[in-house]
Amino acid sequence: MSKNYDAIIIGAGIIGCCCGYELAKRGYRTLNLDKLHGAGYGSTASSCAIVRFHYSTPDGVAMARESYFYWLDWAKYLGVVDEIGMARYVNTGCLVFKTEKNHYLRKVMKSLDELRVAYQELEPAAVEDFLPLLDTRQFGPPVAHDHPRFGHPTGDSIMGALYLPESGFINDPQLSCHNVQRACEARGGEFRFNAEVVEILEHAGRTAGLRLADGTTLEAPIVVNAAGPHSSQINRLAGVEEGMRIKTRALKREVCHLPAPAGGDWEARATIISDGDTGCYLRPEIGSHLLLGSEDPACDEHHWVEDPDDYNSNFSQQWFTQVLREAQRIPALPVPSRAKGVVGLYDATDDWIPLYDRSDLPGFYMAVGTSGNQYKNGPVAGKLMAELICAIEAGQDHDRDPVRLHLQYTRHDLDLGFFSRLREINTESSFSVIG
Repeated sequence: MSKNYDAIIIGAGIIGCCCGYELAKRGYRTLNLDKLHGAGYGSTASSCAIVRFHYSTPDGVAMARESYFYWLDWAKYLGVVDEIGMARYVNTGCLVFKTEKNHYLRKVMKSLDELRVAYQELEPAAVEDFLPLLDTRQFGPPVAHDHPRFGHPTGDSIMGALYLPESGFINDPQLSCHNVQRACEARGGEFRFNAEVVEILEHAGRTAGLRLADGTTLEAPIVVNAAGPHSSQINRLAGVEEGMRIKTRALKREVCHLPAPAGGDWEARATIISDGDTGCYLRPEIGSHLLLGSEDPACDEHHWVEDPDDYNSNFSQQWFTQVLREAQRIPALPVPSRAKGVVGLYDATDDWIPLYDRSDLPGFYMAVGTSGNQYKNGPVAGKLMAELICAIEAGQDHDRDPVRLHLQYTRHDLDLGFFSRLREINTESSFSVIG
């Protein structure tokens, strides 16, 4: 059994769905495949879905700022109304602490100024006034909870913070993928679930399609790898890893689901907090709860996973380490005796900056290394990949003459060579979930 398409996208998370949608809008006959039973049930469903702008590089800030406007009017971007409902952006603002590691946010402020993003610079006393439940003493650099220094302040005060009022989260990241699926289908795109790719087909030196585990052959001159934690496996099937300086790996992550601190209306007052001093981030969650994750300080061991289909999906001591570190900052934070939240996988590159690129196999493209900090960028990532594919298929040598994408809202020109597989490791990166 065989069927022909113009482009097949491996993956139906937010990145894969947006890639399919943007290609379908340009007239491509597309098919999105996924191993799971529906769109957005992999890494996307495990995402905290935070929409924020404090990336470590100017291009990261620009891409996040551009995507923000798509989330603001999600239905307009998609042009459809999903029969099961529409994902919704919830504005909370974002408080980002200054630390030595993030260069006291000087580079971030420069990028925000260039894009005319509003923010307020807060002195330590103003941070305490802003959220009185915070202990604004310095505790970093972060250490594990069994370290002798844990819980002892290292300074009288944090170094200050930025407050960005235009930040928030998407209330249902899995639903957002279903929304994009419906928009893609309205443009003629197709989706197939419970589909495992076992072979990338080639003909005359370029991609010719793929074969599924059930024996089905699907023909297409273009295949896009947007397989999330399985992306490295797909790249190996295509035989393209040797031609990549930057590679991806699956990484186990634990996000804590906690009751909010007692006292006051947490949902009304709470904001996203990015706290490099304790090595944690948090965001409000519906129902007077919060989600808490690690910002990858040196004390947090990375658990890389070789086989995304076979890993320990149980909580570890990392869950309690994160909660106890955050309890330094929020003394009123309840510390449950039982771990609750999400254990999932990220797809991370060597420098935590994604790969949006072609490969050495003509017709095989990659939108990989995106987990942890690219959910918010899904709409722009889709446009970026569509622009890249159209330009390269029309004959542009992207490796020598990088494609550029004009961002319509920020009026910024994005050099897509920034996301190249051939780049050197970007030393400006935070080397963390911050990107």
